[in-house]
Amino acid sequence: MRTRNIGMYVLLTAIALVFVGPFLILLSSGLKPSGQAVFAFPPDIIPRPPVLDWVKEAWTAIPFPRYLLNSVIYVGAMVPAYVLVSALCAYPLARLRFRGRNLIFLAILSTMFLPGEVMLIPRFLVVSQLGMADTYAGVILPGLLSAFGIFLLRQTFAGVPREIVDAARTDGCHELRIFWHVMLPAARPTLAILAIFGFISVWNSFIWPLVVLKDSAKYPIALGIAYLAGITGTDVRTLAAGTIISIIPVVVVFMLMQRHVLEGMRGAVKG
Repeated sequence: MRTRNIGMYVLLTAIALVFVGPFLILLSSGLKPSGQAVFAFPPDIIPRPPVLDWVKEAWTAIPFPRYLLNSVIYVGAMVPAYVLVSALCAYPLARLRFRGRNLIFLAILSTMFLPGEVMLIPRFLVVSQLGMADTYAGVILPGLLSAFGIFLLRQTFAGVPREIVDAARTDGCHELRIFWHVMLPAARPTLAILAIFGFISVWNSFIWPLVVLKDSAKYPIALGIAYLAGITGTDVRTLAAGTIISIIPVVVVFMLMQRHVLEGMRGAVKG
């Protein structure tokens, strides 16, 4: 048993290094002085000494604060609305009986199998006809509905015991109150997971903002990093430093929300 546990820990450590290794190399590249090789073999991870010159250069080479603010605006507007809209769509599909319910759910599920690139042209045409091209609204509105979010919450709502819902109806609760006071608290771990996925997706969004935006002042941070890559060219250290800055908010949010993620994963395993 002891040998088996040691082998398991060795395997898990190796897997962790595979995933963490590229991030460590990126962090090291952004902190290395100019005299230390970036592409040394074997990899030289420890900067000697660590410097912040490349972080300062990345921060000033492009309007970094503006791009960060834009991403905060997109996240703040999209993620809460994305979670709420998904929940409002999932609740009737899970708990209410009406004609065509299963057909609607299958139609929503079918969109999950379409590549996102297929929807770029129809979305752009709709946004352009509505006069929202090159605006914050043009970036935000098409991302408020997600088949994945509806599917995930629909399965969660369907797993809530019927006795709880019947008891709420007996006490005189209408559907909206049942949704708000019974279903949403029961689905809190799933809502947290969906919010984290939504945050990462919006923070890293690249293709749709690139298509719909012309004004670089409205770019999110992912487009800002691409802009930085075009400016710096082969300057790997500055590009690595800029990428590190863009990753920090994602890491912080995940660290703050990891307890809810674990709760949601345990609930999924039990289910």
